[in-house]
Amino acid sequence: MSKLVPPHGGKLTPVLLPESQRADALAKAKTLPVIRMTSRETSDLLMIGMGAFSPLTGFMGKANYESVVETKHLTNGLAWPLPITVSVTREQSEAIKIGMEVALVDDETDTYCGILTVSDKYEYDKVKECKAVFFTDDPEHDGVKKVMAQGDVNVGGELVTFSQLGYASKYGDYYATPAQTRAIFDEKGWATVAAFQTRNPLHRSHEFLCKMGNEVCDGLFIHPIVGKLKSGDIPAETRLECYEVLMKNYFNEKNVVMKVYPMEMRYAGPSEAILHAIFRQNFGCSHILVGRDHAGVGDYYTAYQAQEIFETFKPGEILCQPLKVTAAMYCNKCEGMTTEKTCPHGKEDHLKISGTKLRAMLAAGEVPPSNFSRKEVLEILLKYYSSK
Repeated sequence: MSKLVPPHGGKLTPVLLPESQRADALAKAKTLPVIRMTSRETSDLLMIGMGAFSPLTGFMGKANYESVVETKHLTNGLAWPLPITVSVTREQSEAIKIGMEVALVDDETDTYCGILTVSDKYEYDKVKECKAVFFTDDPEHDGVKKVMAQGDVNVGGELVTFSQLGYASKYGDYYATPAQTRAIFDEKGWATVAAFQTRNPLHRSHEFLCKMGNEVCDGLFIHPIVGKLKSGDIPAETRLECYEVLMKNYFNEKNVVMKVYPMEMRYAGPSEAILHAIFRQNFGCSHILVGRDHAGVGDYYTAYQAQEIFETFKPGEILCQPLKVTAAMYCNKCEGMTTEKTCPHGKEDHLKISGTKLRAMLAAGEVPPSNFSRKEVLEILLKYYSSK
C-alpha cells in the first residue's frame, strides 16, 4: 500500500493514449476540423493528458468555468483556483457544434496534440476572469495580456491526447508523469514529500529552503517548470545544467528526486500557488514550499499573499499543504544563510538573494559573489550570458 497522499479527487485521470494507439488517433485527428491552441492552452492540454490536472479530463465547460471564477471550486465542490480552457473567435465558434469532434493543434509548432469532443461553447467575461485569477485586470500583467488576447468563446469538452510535444524525448528521464513519480516515491518508501517549484536556476536561498523542506519530510521533489516563460527568464536547458550540478555537489541524492513538467507560467501569484499545490498532490507530494512572492510578477501581490490564500480553503480540501517559509538571505554577522523570521540583524548585514537580482547582475556582466550562488552554477550562467 502506498503511504503517499491520494490524488486530488481520489484518483489520477490521465487521458494520454498508450503509444500503440497514438498513430491511429493522429490519423483520425487530421480528418477533423481544427482548433489552433496558444502555447498556454497547449501546455494545459499536456498537463491534463499526463494526469497532472486530475480530476480534469478535458477543458472546462460553462458550469465549471463559472464556478471556478466565482468560488475557486469545481461544481463538484473540489478546490480549483483558475480556469483551464481553450478558446476560439466568435466566427470560428459558429462552425463548432455540440457533440462534434475537433482536432487540437499547437499553433506555434503545427503539432496535432489531441481530440476534443465538444460538450459546451460559451462566451465569458475576460475582465471578471482576470480579476478573479490575477487579482488585477492591468493589461501590463503578463497573465492578463494572454487572457485578453484569447478568443471570445470557450469550447468545453472531454479530451484524448496523443502528443507530448517533444518534451519526453527532449528531457528523457527528467520528464515524468504523476503515476511515474508516485511509483518512484513509493519505491523509496516515502510518505511525506516536499515539492519545490521553480522557474529559475537555484541560488543559495533556494538551496537553503529546499533543504529545510527535505529536513521535515521524507524526501524532496525539485520540480522545475520547462514550459514557456516570459521574456528575460533563463531557458530551461541552461537551468537544467544548473540543477544537475547542484544535485551532484550539494544535495544528498538519496533523498532528492528531480523531474520537469511542461506547464506554462501564468504569473498568477496566489491563484497559481494553489494550482501548484493541487497538481503536486497529484504527483504524490504532501507539502509544497511556498516562499516570498511565489509565482508572482512585478508588484501585483503582497510578499506572502500566496501563503495567505491557503487559509481561505477548508482543512482537507487541499492535501498538499504549504510549508510557509520567509525570505532567505546571507547574513554577514550570522556568517551563513538565514531567514527574515530567524535572523536578528539589520539590513546592512544582509545579502538579499533573488532570481530577479541574479539575472540583472549576470545580464550586466557582473559576477555575483559566491555567497549569492554556488560557483559551479555561476560558471554555467556566465557562459550562457556571455554567449548572448
